[in-house]
Amino acid sequence: MTGTFAARGSLDPVWLSVLLSIAGIAGNTVNYGVGYLLGPKVVAGKKIRWVKQEYLDRTHRFYEKYGGKTIVIARFVPIIRTFAPFVAGVGTMTYGRFQFYNVIGCVAWILTFVFGGYYFGNMSVVKENFTFVILAIIIISLIPTVVEVIRARNFKS
Repeated sequence: MTGTFAARGSLDPVWLSVLLSIAGIAGNTVNYGVGYLLGPKVVAGKKIRWVKQEYLDRTHRFYEKYGGKTIVIARFVPIIRTFAPFVAGVGTMTYGRFQFYNVIGCVAWILTFVFGGYYFGNMSVVKENFTFVILAIIIISLIPTVVEVIRARNFKS
């Protein structure tokens, strides 16, 4: 949506991309760090039964082999994007390797959506109906949340 605002001249798409990339990279880095620090402590404390050293070792091997793809692709998948860096930290994916793919994935994600939104915002039909388009985007983005709330209420009944 920010790309659409940039198309209207409210924001510079290049600066927007730079700032959002920095924020995304920093957020994933913190998430990785939390996983890296907490993973071994959770196993050592044996506080969570289903987290065993064997699982962490397997996760580490997975992230060393497929972690790059996982970090990049996860950026484009809601919810997974939140947990992938944490799990990479828990699985002790090499920090340099994580950071390399973190930067690539984040920049690709930001550029795709900022400039996709910029292109979208420059379409004549969008320019002519900007208020309605923004309302439609907001409503459409709320639909998954509403569906999940309804499912949760029905599940409890």
